[in-house]
Amino acid sequence: MSTILLGFIGPWQIGLIVAIVLLLFGGKKIPQLMKGIGSGIKEFKEGIKEGEDATKSEDKEAEKLS
Repeated sequence: MSTILLGFIGPWQIGLIVAIVLLLFGGKKIPQLMKGIGSGIKEFKEGIKEGEDATKSEDKEAEKLS
C-alpha cells in the first residue's frame, strides 16, 4: 500500500496539474490569473513594508519621549 507524501511532486504530477488548470481556465484566462496573483503579491509586500516603517517611526517617537 503506497502512501502520499507531501513534498514529493514529480513531473507527472506537475503535468497533470497544468492539464487540469488548462481545462478549467482555458489558455486566454491564465495570463490574467497570473497577473492578478502577481499584483496581489506585490501589494502584500508593499503593505508589509509600510507596516514595518510605521513600527520603526513609532519606536523612534517612544525613544524621544523617554
